[in-house]
Amino acid sequence: MFSGFLRFGRTMATLTSQTGPSSPLSSRDRRFYSTSRAFGRFGMRIFTPMLMKTPHWHGHIEFNYVTGASMTYQFDGKTVDIPPNRLVAFWAGIPHQTIGITPISDERPRLANIYAPVDALLFMPHIAQLQVSLLGGAMIILPPDLADMSLMRRWYMDYRSNDVERLETLKMEMNALLRRALFSDIEYLRTTESNPSDDRALTATNIRQVVEMVRFILDNFHRPISNADVAAVTGLHQNYALSLFSRFMQVPMKRFVIRIRLLRARAMLLEGSDPISVIAESAGFSSLTQFYEHFRSAYGMTPSDMRNAFTSATPI
Repeated sequence: MFSGFLRFGRTMATLTSQTGPSSPLSSRDRRFYSTSRAFGRFGMRIFTPMLMKTPHWHGHIEFNYVTGASMTYQFDGKTVDIPPNRLVAFWAGIPHQTIGITPISDERPRLANIYAPVDALLFMPHIAQLQVSLLGGAMIILPPDLADMSLMRRWYMDYRSNDVERLETLKMEMNALLRRALFSDIEYLRTTESNPSDDRALTATNIRQVVEMVRFILDNFHRPISNADVAAVTGLHQNYALSLFSRFMQVPMKRFVIRIRLLRARAMLLEGSDPISVIAESAGFSSLTQFYEHFRSAYGMTPSDMRNAFTSATPI
């Protein structure tokens, strides 16, 4: 689980034999990945899908809806096929790369992408099972009758309107769609090793407790926090809370906190000019040495190298 996160920057996934246009991360994408919190801003776009030269990752829950083609992702080092005319969701904090686009008709392929910040999604009510599954590394596919391209276009117009009321309505409709999806059996294109929905011993209360721990981490990652601090929000014994977190999220709590801090640090590196020492402190690292150690381990390069590669438009 998440092995690609550690390999990224040291290795590059090989493209399949399918052909198609390819492009590094475009400048228009960057505004979705900044600024005030670890996970960027809400965003949406509809465009012609392209192959990606390298994996990338960011802190959103990403929703994809493709028409006129199927797509193939490399997702955490594994190949996943995305069918046409279905809404697919996954945590984009896991390295992913479009490696194949297969047209299914004469229709020009179109891809609707929705970028929902993780912290905002975690406060949507009554979808805890999906919240935990997605952050645990699952890729889910929603029932076909819940979404079509006309809905994507309507949401896109709401997003582009710059009208606060329309944007809030869009997000409420997303929440309702996800709640409705739970009335059916959710399909998984990629599951976690231990899917909460398949384990009768894990209750809805357990799921809510894990969500509360994740929320606490998102609100406090920038300051020193201990496992005991996080476990305390559940009222559970620390050892049981840690076990519950690892079982759901498929990653120990301390490692999850480090990943969140790295996401925040990466966003600050790519979107601003703050000194690296300031970025390390703002992201919650206790020392510059610790920051460099974790950053190089995760991304295979120094913070300065990543910033230089991004600002010079060199694929990373």
